[in-house]
Parts: sequence; C-alpha cells; structure tokens
Amino acid sequence: MTITITLADADDRSGWPARSNVGTPAYTFLVAPGPGAALTFKGAGMLINAGSAIVVNQGGRSMPFGARVLLLLVLLVTALDPAVAHATQSRDFAGLVDVGGGRKMYLECRGIGSPTVVLVAGLRGSAEDWNIADKPGPRVFSGVTKFTRVCAYDRPGTPVGEKPSRSDPVPQPTTAGAAVADLHVLLTAAGEAGPYVLVAHSYGGLIARLYASAYPHDVSGLVLVDALSEALKDAETPSQWATQRKLIEGDVREGVAQYPALERIDVDRSFDQMRAAAPLHHLPLMVLSADRAWGPQIPSMIAAGTLPADVPQNFGYVTDAAQKEAQEKLAHLAPNAKHISNTNSGHEIHKEQPQLVVDAIRQVVDAVRGGSRRPAR
Repeated sequence: MTITITLADADDRSGWPARSNVGTPAYTFLVAPGPGAALTFKGAGMLINAGSAIVVNQGGRSMPFGARVLLLLVLLVTALDPAVAHATQSRDFAGLVDVGGGRKMYLECRGIGSPTVVLVAGLRGSAEDWNIADKPGPRVFSGVTKFTRVCAYDRPGTPVGEKPSRSDPVPQPTTAGAAVADLHVLLTAAGEAGPYVLVAHSYGGLIARLYASAYPHDVSGLVLVDALSEALKDAETPSQWATQRKLIEGDVREGVAQYPALERIDVDRSFDQMRAAAPLHHLPLMVLSADRAWGPQIPSMIAAGTLPADVPQNFGYVTDAAQKEAQEKLAHLAPNAKHISNTNSGHEIHKEQPQLVVDAIRQVVDAVRGGSRRPAR
C-alpha cells in the first residue's frame, strides 16, 4: 500500500514544476516510481518521501490550508507511530530489481508494518525456501505477513525448484561479504526502508551477522535459525574441518554441469570476513538450534550413498559436539539473547517447525517496537 497525494493547483498540473526555494512551504506531491520509500525529512526545504509520493517546494507560493492540515497529519502519524506510518507506505511487490552492473535480483515483499523482516535463506536456498513446510499449516513467509512487512529474495545461483535462480548470475564461488553487498544494494534500490529484523538460516546466518556488523544502523534485530558460524571450525581439528567443509560445500559436480551458475561458497574466506568484522551491536537476538542428532544418522547416509564413503562413521557425533559449542557461542553474541535449543527439529527448522520460527520472529519484532534489546516473552 502506498500514499499518492496531489495538492497542486490546477494550473500547476502541466509539467509539474519543482522549483526549489528553501524556506518556502512545500505543497506539491509528485509521484515517483519504485517499490516504496522511507518517510524522510530534509532541511528547511522539507523534502519528504512517503511511499511513492514526493513533496517538493513550490517557489514563493504559500501552502493552502488543506495542504497544511494534511501534511500535519502525516507528520503526526509518523511521530506518534512509526509502524503505522510505514504501513501506509508499503505495497506488495514481487519482481526483479536493478542492482547495477547490468544485473537484476529477485525480491518479494508483502504485508505492512515496521520493522521490516528480511529472510535470508541458506546455501542455494531461494525466496521460496520460506514458503515450504514439511506438514500442512503455516509457512514462515505468510506467517510473518500477519504482523509486519516481510521480504525474501533470491541470491544469484539459488534454484527455484527445477528452474534456475530468478536473479542474474555472478562468478562462483562467492562469499558472505559479496552477499552482504548485494543485499544492501537490493534493499536500497527497492526502497525498502530499514532498520530491518534479519532472519537467517544456515549459511544465511553468516550473511545476516556480517550485514549487521557492516550496517549497524540498518539492523534492529536478529533471528538465527541453526546458523552456520566460524565457531564450528574452531571446535574441530584441522582434519575434521577438512571433512566438514567438504560436506558443507556439497558434491555439486553434477549440479554445476547442468547449471554452471549454481551458488557455491568459499566458506573459509567467509569465516575470515566474519572474524574481521566489527562486533555485533546490542540488539534483540534469538538463536534457534536443531536438536536432532546427526550421530546416529551418518552410517546409514554413507551406506545409502547420500554421503561420501570416506566420511568417518562417527563423524555425526563430531558434528553434533562442534555445532552445540558453536550455537552456544552465537547465543552469547548479544546481552539478553534468547536461545531455543528444544526445537524438535533437524537443520531446517523453518520447514519442520515453521510456527516456532514465526513466534521467534514475533518476539524480536515486538522487542524492537517496544524499544527493548531483549526478545519479548
């Protein structure tokens, strides 16, 4: 939903003049393209973006009484309830956004309210990852639309079912740092106003944390869903990590042969980028960790050919111990963070227990709205 208001006199409609005269009242609202824009104010000239409406000064003319009243109402709504003001600016959007360099990326945003939740999928996961559930019931994306605005997107090389990514390709392998740069440009180009609550699964957790470090004023909360972290490598020996890295990256030779642009990551470089980043600022943080052990599953997965034959039979137990340590470290990244480890789920909590993820997001959104650094209970 967007606001488009015209307050120009009849004789102003031809050509829509926009002569700037700082200090004089503004009363013409011009329509501008784009998925939406934040409500902002700039100097005495008062440049205001409200959804697709832009206020500009009309040189030397006085603002009509009705225009003054309407502008006052807009300012009051914004001051008293930013969430309501944001709601009036938002509209559903699904499509390609020009991110420069001859590339476009797919973005889907629905719902109204603030803060906007941005969903960041795991490795080779598209926006559709948040519309999938293992059983009938709510999905994460649709569940979040019931209480705030939510966006999901395709990183380059993330297939949608049997189809290629809707976002233009980039050279592979890539890194979390490159994904952060893409996401920042995408949200800016789309006019989706922050600060955001970032919700991230697996590899997406690196992207979300790195984004929050690079753009601290743009992130007001985090929900990490069985997120990958550099602490996993720290908890393993070099030989164990060599096996783990191979499993994380996956055997994608056949997939790359069919789809050369398939997303692949340099996980070690991504970890190095995370280690070099600024510490996470204080914000509401929820960490959801899988509690279904890998240990008993690995032998049968090796026997079925799902995992390579050279993976040690006990490697699931190595992973379980290292991941437990890594998840606990994530839960200590911010004071008063909340850690949910009783999830009754494997790695893909957002698909196995989508309502649990939606509830966690709601707690962080409520905390942000209430000005708290602790997720709401």
